[in-house]
Amino acid sequence: MSDAKKINPRPLSPHLQVYRPQLTSVMSILHRATGFSMAVGTMMIVWMLVAAASGVEAYDTFQWFVGTVIGKLMIFGWSAAAFYHLCNGVRHLFWDMGYLFKIENAYKAGYLVLAAAALLLALFWWLLCGGAA
Repeated sequence: MSDAKKINPRPLSPHLQVYRPQLTSVMSILHRATGFSMAVGTMMIVWMLVAAASGVEAYDTFQWFVGTVIGKLMIFGWSAAAFYHLCNGVRHLFWDMGYLFKIENAYKAGYLVLAAAALLLALFWWLLCGGAA
């Protein structure tokens, strides 16, 4: 009976390790991750509002944290997630209308989303850092 059963090391069903990452699958995962990170990042806005309502000392603590490297990285990551999620959400709206389903169009739209998100992020931080002044 043991001769009849051969051990097959392959997974019985498709698994993530079997497939090479594709742009569309990576962007889908990123869309979910950025949605979650924006929800977590919203807690910083709540902290700012509560600190502003609580008084000068609490708001100074918030401003100190935002001024640290970790605080700046969190704000940068939150803004990057917001712009990516926004641009990818527009792509999803086109999908909802029935457009961009062909694989070549899906890839073109994916690269456009990445470029638009990067451009919006760069423009936002350029303006935020006084680039237009």
